[in-house]
Amino acid sequence: MATTVGTGGDMPTVIENLILLERDAIAAYDATLERLSDATHRTRIAEFRADHDRHLSELTLMAPRYGANVPTEGDVKQYLTTGKIQIANLASGDSPILKAMSSNENDTISAYAHACDNPVVPAEDRPIFERALADEKRHKEYMDAASRTS
Repeated sequence: MATTVGTGGDMPTVIENLILLERDAIAAYDATLERLSDATHRTRIAEFRADHDRHLSELTLMAPRYGANVPTEGDVKQYLTTGKIQIANLASGDSPILKAMSSNENDTISAYAHACDNPVVPAEDRPIFERALADEKRHKEYMDAASRTS
């Protein structure tokens, strides 16, 4: 499912939508951590979850400068991101769970790519989005590789 997160016409919209996306991602990471059996995968996923905590923190600190609201919970998309994990858990092993998480990463990659390219994002804030995009690509790369070997 293609996302429009990051394409907002003003910074408050961009920030608020990215915060919602991060809250949804964190919920999916929590659901994943509860279900993975391999300790190495759990360690890496916990590291990636920490990246999302950092993204959320950076966005939350940015929000007051632009008058953006800071949502305290995810939105309805959280049910989709965590639902993929719950369904994948019905299959055997970590591979289906990691594949489900990889598909979730497609939206976060798209969202941060949109934000990086969005002309409403000031140059001084662009590096925050670029770092998050690099993190998301790294997360997906690991999940894709790990799902093939699990």
